[in-house]
Parts: sequence; C-alpha cells; structure tokens
Amino acid sequence: MTRPPAKPPAAKKPAAKPAAKTPAAIAMEVAAKPVEVVGQTIERARAALKRADKQPQAAAAAAPAPAKGALPVSPLAVPFPKIPPIAGVQIATARAGFYKHERDDLLVMRFAKGTSAAGVFTRHGIGSAPVDWCKKHLEMSKGADARALVVNAGCANSFTGKPGADAVRRVASAVAKRFDCRQRDVMVASTGVIGVLLDDAKITQRLSDIETRLTDDNWAGAARAIMTTDTFAKGAYAEAVIDGEKVKIAGICKGSGMIAPDMATMLAFVATDAAISPAALQTLASLYTRTTFNCVTVDGDRSTNDTLLLFATGQSSAPNISRAGDKRLADFREKLEAVLLDLALQLVRDGEGASKFVKISVTGAESPASARKIARTIAESPLVKTAFAGEDANWGRIAMAIGRADEPIDRDRVKIQFGPLIAAQDGLISPTYDEAKMSAYMKNQELEVSVDVGVGRGTATVWTCDLTKQYVAINGDYRS
Repeated sequence: MTRPPAKPPAAKKPAAKPAAKTPAAIAMEVAAKPVEVVGQTIERARAALKRADKQPQAAAAAAPAPAKGALPVSPLAVPFPKIPPIAGVQIATARAGFYKHERDDLLVMRFAKGTSAAGVFTRHGIGSAPVDWCKKHLEMSKGADARALVVNAGCANSFTGKPGADAVRRVASAVAKRFDCRQRDVMVASTGVIGVLLDDAKITQRLSDIETRLTDDNWAGAARAIMTTDTFAKGAYAEAVIDGEKVKIAGICKGSGMIAPDMATMLAFVATDAAISPAALQTLASLYTRTTFNCVTVDGDRSTNDTLLLFATGQSSAPNISRAGDKRLADFREKLEAVLLDLALQLVRDGEGASKFVKISVTGAESPASARKIARTIAESPLVKTAFAGEDANWGRIAMAIGRADEPIDRDRVKIQFGPLIAAQDGLISPTYDEAKMSAYMKNQELEVSVDVGVGRGTATVWTCDLTKQYVAINGDYRS
C-alpha cells in the first residue's frame, strides 16, 4: 500500500479493531469467468477458496504475535499455507530500518540462471521509480534471465523524481555486483509512504548479510517482510502437471488498503520451477490478472506501485514450453490462475478494518465489460459498503449503485438477491421479501449479492469488503 507524503510522528495510536465474530459457514463458490476468457470454469478456481473457508480464529492461532506497531489480525484472515522450496529460488529477509519498530522490511530473492520473468504493473498516472525500472528492463531483456528481486516495505519511492530513479539504479547495481549479473536482471519493488525518497544505503549495506542468509525455504518470512498495514501474511501454493511432470507454483502478496482494479493495488511475487518462455509467461500473467487481481476492490483507490512479477526458473524436469496456448500447459494454466485468485481474495480478507467478505455477481449485462463495471460500482459504493458493515439489508442502495454505473439495464427486469433471498425483482420489491430473514442473513461474516440487469448475457464477479469505522481510524492515523 502506498500513501501520501510523511509528516512528523505523533504519539497517537491506532484505534483498536473490534473483536472477531464467529463466522457462519457460508458456501461461496467462485463465479464463472467472463466469457471472453476461453475455457474457464468454476472448478478451475475452487482451489483458491479452499483455505478461505477456514475459521479466522484458526488463522489467528497459527499466526505469530503481532509485532510492535502492528494492527489486530483481521477476523477474515486465513492461515499461511505450507509452501515447500521452489527449485531455483533462494530467499532472505532482513531489517533495513524503514520502520522504527523491530521488524523485517527487506526481501531479496535470487533466481537460477535462465529464469524467465513477466510483469504486470499499475497504469496509475503517477507511477513509482521501482515500477519504471521493472517495466523498462523487462522490455529491454524481453524477460530473459532474471536473477534477483529486491523488495522494501516502509517507503514507496514514488513521486521522488530523478533522485528516486537514481536510488533504484544504485540498489540494482549493488545487487548485480553481489550476484554476478547485469543491472537489468534485477527487479525492484517498494511499498509504503508516497513522496519519501528511498534511502538506498539501508538496503545496500545489508547485502553482505543477506547473501549469507539466503535459503531455499522462507516463503512465510518473505510474505511478512513486505507487509505494511497488512494484518496477516498472504501466500498460496499449488502443484501442476506439464507433460506428465510435476511442477510447483508458489506466491506471496501484500495489500490491505488502496485496493482497486486496474492491476489491483498490491505487490505480488509468484515463482514456479516450470520451464516457460518469457513471452508465454507474459501472456499468462496479463491474462489471469484480469480475472483475479483486477476483480477485487477494498476502497476504490488505486496505487502508484502496483506490481505483479512472475518468475519461471526452469529447474523442474518438465519440458520447456514456448507458447501460452500449448495443450501441455492446460493444468498449469488452471493452477496458476487459482494461485493468483487465492492471493487476490486474501487482499480483500485483509481489507483495512474489514469485518465482512462480500462477493458481488452480476449477470444479464450487455457485455462482460459492462457487467464488470456494474459489479465494481456496487462494490465500491460507500453507502453499500457501510450498509454491509451495519448488517443492514438495504437493497435500495444496491439499486442505486446499479443505476449510477451508467451501463445499459432494463429497470423493469432488474433482480437483486442476498444469498438465497430475493430482495427485489421485475423492478420492484419482491413479493417474498422478508425483512427478518434478510437481517439474519446480513449477520453472516461472508455475504453474496447477486444482480441480474436483464439486457444480455454478460457476467462478472467482483469481491469486496465492508467499510467500517476502523478503516477511517487506520487511514487517519497512518503516518502518526
């Protein structure tokens, strides 16, 4: 998450988060993907929600005690998965000192020679120096032979002009010398406060120590090191088969606020030991970003530092694949999308101050793009989100958001449903509407709103959370 420029710290502490509620067992299937994504099925993403059904209390019990300055763990949290080593990936974390309290805030990954890389980045008008660096050098190298990734939390290095770009270059240069590779083979990412220049010396002076701490097995530590206002570490893992050979896919991400579709506001790093060409890897990254990270929203705000980087080390025994559409990649494509969706949904579960996990499904739209816009408008409406927080089945706010999306609809055919309960249909309140049942449903920790707008066959799904007083407290106190 990136934030406005820093101001002098005050003694004020973040407000306490409400106590976690006992979740109801609500079965939430992943919706069918937009029709333009050929061959997608509901089953392909089911694995992404496996851990999402676990009790938040189990996640809290499995997580380490919050560090000083950390927020209470989200009541929607899920446990960090067991992620085995990925051949060709080494990981180390350290405390560089971007935060005053004791915590790791620096992540370095080293990759085997010949690792392919692909990336999808923010389209924000004010991009960051790390994003500029990665975009430029991925284009120069065509994604071939990525050797390292350096990530810091606590400073976004965004809106910092030439000094910020120079800081990134110095980091990449120091890492390249240490790892015996070219500057362009080093990817860099940052997250934290906007407008603060990166003190690159805090990173470069730790590199000798980092090198000695590189290990094959530290995905959980990596996920914790990149957290900002995140309340739990986020990871996902899957295994796939390529031409009869097993390959592994592992990923981590961070994000809690300033989350909205347009790449999605977050940092995400995914690695596989499969051998996939850079061009094919880029096609897959771009394709599945649309159906995963671009389908979640917490608060409607987009960031300057959005980054998804995908690495393929080629260290498994699977054959080298050069085309994204290769039939031998069918299982890998499904599992990769499931990993990305799992990570994306965890961003929503850790939405700042969130107490409700909400799935918005839109059908009957003129096109998938129109359905997506309607779903996003509902999901980002402050009035809708505060109704979720207050457990108020105010379906009129859903109707309001549908109309202000400015997309084709048939008012007299619109249908609004909360879980299995129909609130409105054929343009007016449902004859079966039951306020007591609606109110009882809204007390669930996981909610589903379904809307049909009656003009076509376009469908889309967006996941979001509620908007609580805690969101205001967290963001009002972010720099203090």
